[in-house]
Amino acid sequence: MKSLGRHIIAEYYDCDKRILDDIDAIEFHMKQAAYETGATIVNSSFHRFLPYGVSGVVIVSESHLTIHTWPEYGYAAVDLFTCGDHVDPWKAFAYLKKIFKSQRVHVVEHLRGKYDEVGIPENAPHKATVEESKKKEYAQSF
Repeated sequence: MKSLGRHIIAEYYDCDKRILDDIDAIEFHMKQAAYETGATIVNSSFHRFLPYGVSGVVIVSESHLTIHTWPEYGYAAVDLFTCGDHVDPWKAFAYLKKIFKSQRVHVVEHLRGKYDEVGIPENAPHKATVEESKKKEYAQSF
């Protein structure tokens, strides 16, 4: 079944607590996870909470990767949402599992924007192109 995107919701348990509380490491590895998928990074924002924990997002052209950590429990909640046929969110999942030294995981994949539910023909290209006349019309409106 074709869809506009794939959304992996992952829970990493029994992780390295030190890594989960290191904002620089989390940002670096979340960006690396985005690269692992084949995505293009647009921007990122991370915050360290006191006394512990990190939350952050990596915005990619193909959607986003987010994380929330609870180092005190060795737990991380991660969303890996990618769109397009050239990116693979499972590569990010595997990369982060290794980096966090997670001993167990729970993961679910949701297809977002299923073609049949949105009303997109099964043989439609993944991304619609904008006609040249529409591009000019849009550009002139600014």
